[in-house]
Amino acid sequence: MAESTTVKFCDPDSYAAGFADARIRLTITAAGEFKARLTRLKLNDLEIYHCCENLPRIAYISLPPKKIFLSFPTGAGSLVSDGLTVGNGDAVLHVQGGHMHQRSNGVGQWGLISISTEQFAYCGKALTGQRIVLSQTSRIFRPARAETLRFMRLFRQGRQLAEAKHRFIERSEMARALEEQLLHAIIGCVSANETNQRRENHAAIMARFEETLSRRIGQKLTMPALCAEVNVPERTLRMCCSEFLAVSPMRYLLLRRLNNARAALRRADPTTVGVAEIARKHQFRELGRFAVTYRTTFGESPSATLHQNAQSDWRSD
Repeated sequence: MAESTTVKFCDPDSYAAGFADARIRLTITAAGEFKARLTRLKLNDLEIYHCCENLPRIAYISLPPKKIFLSFPTGAGSLVSDGLTVGNGDAVLHVQGGHMHQRSNGVGQWGLISISTEQFAYCGKALTGQRIVLSQTSRIFRPARAETLRFMRLFRQGRQLAEAKHRFIERSEMARALEEQLLHAIIGCVSANETNQRRENHAAIMARFEETLSRRIGQKLTMPALCAEVNVPERTLRMCCSEFLAVSPMRYLLLRRLNNARAALRRADPTTVGVAEIARKHQFRELGRFAVTYRTTFGESPSATLHQNAQSDWRSD
């Protein structure tokens, strides 16, 4: 039987945890109170997510093996996935078990679909007469208009049924029919894959970059040390970060630490923990500079975040 949920969030970490398969780390890049809405529809071999967000952010997404993922914008604006601009009518087919950087520039809506590798292979061969060969890196698709309209109509239908908690979707024959039509539409949007060695190399560098930050986020880290750990020249790392993140390596490190500090401030008890303690824990040694940078980034002071009224991280519709 199909399952559906729609949840609203005001905490980036809770929102990121709402994706059942993919592991997502969000780095918010602008001021404001984060708000998001996540709709999930689980069918048999296919899972649909519809995401609405109100602030620009960088997402580092780790995908599980044995599943194929497709991401695409569903509203105004565009996404940038591993340095590729993805506009309306475009979609990205992601490497199974891989990693990707995805960024948005403001209020946005996007969709994510996961499909079991076995079902994707079976359906692809049944419909095209041959095995669909997947690239070793994410690939952007710009299907014909008719294919795009068909796919988006089916995606919108599934999303609306999930949001309305319609009992129609709980009927097994109806859920199977929707899943089959969506699989057919997805296969229809996928064309022959091409390998781009340069993008594969850059994606591997960015994966090592993220692994290094995860290990060393709580330690002092200079640009030369960072490049040595990632094992690339400074010029190469700067170029890759500009392509994938639209910020420099050290700026991204700063944003990561600021986001971690903000999450810690939101969780802390102001009667037992102070701003200075949290700042030092996240490698901010100069409290005044930290406060200015924090306010510039998030639009409020660290103490305001620490003392804000407790509120629920999420609520179901």
